[in-house]
Amino acid sequence: MMVKTTGPGKAHREGISTPEFYRMFPDDAAAEAWMAEVRWPDGPYCPREECASTNIQHPTTHPQMPYRCRTCRRFFSVKTGTAMQGSNLGAQAWLIAVYEMTTGLKGVSSMKLHRTLGISQKSSWHLAHRIRETWADGPGLLRGEDGVEVDETYIGGKKKNMSLQKRKALKGRGPAGKAIVAGAKDRKTGKVKAEVVSGKDAATLVSFVEDNTSMLATIYSDDWEAYKQLDREHKTVNHSAFEYVDGQAHTHVIQSFWSMLRRSYVGTYHKMS
Repeated sequence: MMVKTTGPGKAHREGISTPEFYRMFPDDAAAEAWMAEVRWPDGPYCPREECASTNIQHPTTHPQMPYRCRTCRRFFSVKTGTAMQGSNLGAQAWLIAVYEMTTGLKGVSSMKLHRTLGISQKSSWHLAHRIRETWADGPGLLRGEDGVEVDETYIGGKKKNMSLQKRKALKGRGPAGKAIVAGAKDRKTGKVKAEVVSGKDAATLVSFVEDNTSMLATIYSDDWEAYKQLDREHKTVNHSAFEYVDGQAHTHVIQSFWSMLRRSYVGTYHKMS
């Protein structure tokens, strides 16, 4: 069967469909067994770094802790030492949340997770933040074998939607009062590094690029003056002169990321701190 590889969404990509997901994890037992296999492919060991013994008793009579370390005599589960530690939610609920958050192109709100999992909104909000915390370190340095695109954007509410008091408090026009977010996207892997920065000056943006990309990566950006201070191979397009593509130089890939981020702001989260 021919698979169409053009058009939005990159439909040729393969993944786990929703029916497949529930066939893989019909209950907590199946979810826990999969987690244990992924976490301990060579067999369980004590999750405490000071012990790490492989002399493990399984199963045990403990209602929540099916493993016991015979060396340090402590009970543990597949959740111990992970973002799931201390949670009363079952393993299936955690995997559903991870599935929803990693396949939702524009993100998943805590209200959506609250309805999907049948738990309180407060619990789903806390659960989502635990999962996001595991992403905090990101993909490491972007190697950029096909280049890395860098850009920055402004994130914040529209002035017309603010109260009169807030509008009067804002000084300046356009992006005044909004957060500046710098981003870099690897063309080959699609991995992204993005963070809130204090300004658009050369010291700030050059530092962001150097901290998140390999020295061997070719950097593609627009003609913003700050990027001219980069001490590496660097190609630009002149947006101010309506130039958007010059050979391999363009910022379409990082711009698509900004588009999805803004759609998630407006359509999913509605408000970001």
